[in-house]
Amino acid sequence: MSKENLSDWPLSHTSAEEEEEEEEDDGELKVCQVCGDRATGYHFNAMTCEGCKGFFRRAMKHPTKFCCPWQGVCVITKNNRRQCQACRLRKCQSIGMMKE
Repeated sequence: MSKENLSDWPLSHTSAEEEEEEEEDDGELKVCQVCGDRATGYHFNAMTCEGCKGFFRRAMKHPTKFCCPWQGVCVITKNNRRQCQACRLRKCQSIGMMKE
C-alpha cells in the first residue's frame, strides 16, 4: 500500500456531475420552493428538496387531515419544516405541487 498525503484526497464525496445537477443553467443553486433548502429538481410539478418531495409523496399516498396548532400561519423553513405538517402541506399546494 503506497503512502499518500491525505490532504490530497477530496473532502467531499460529491461528483462534478452531481454538482452540475444541483445548479441552474446560470450557475446559481436551486432552492426548494417550499422550505428554502437546496433543491434537487422538479418533483410533483415544483422545484423542491428531497425532504419536501418525500413529505408531499407520503401526504398524497396516505391522506391525513393535518391541523396547525398555531392558527395556520407558520412560515416554513429548512429548520422548522418538520414542526407543522398542515402549513407545510398548504405551502406545497400553494406553489402548485400536485399528485402525478
